[in-house]
Amino acid sequence: MRIGELAAQAGVSVRALRYYEEQGLLAAARSPSGQRHYPDAAVDRVRFIQQLYAAGLSSRRVLELMPCVESGAVTPGVLQLLTAERDRIDGQVRGLVAARDRLDAIIVKAAQAASSG
Repeated sequence: MRIGELAAQAGVSVRALRYYEEQGLLAAARSPSGQRHYPDAAVDRVRFIQQLYAAGLSSRRVLELMPCVESGAVTPGVLQLLTAERDRIDGQVRGLVAARDRLDAIIVKAAQAASSG
């Protein structure tokens, strides 16, 4: 698929895809005229890259982790990185849940006040 198709299917900009290529996160075959062509599996890869970015991982860290994502082979060092990132994300999730719970309590209190007044 061409770059515009990949961007549309993955929900990212063409500029983001070019950035991923510059960072070594995504590779494209080139046609004789220089157009980029991606395999269908690139959609899932781009979505996963987006998820990792949203979770706070840097391009550099994503690049470190992608080989084991593709092959399933993990060195002890990479396993340690994966575990540390997962634990960090778990902490973020706990913080988000706590913030949501506090907002819920405020909403309930406000709704009760509105209905009684």
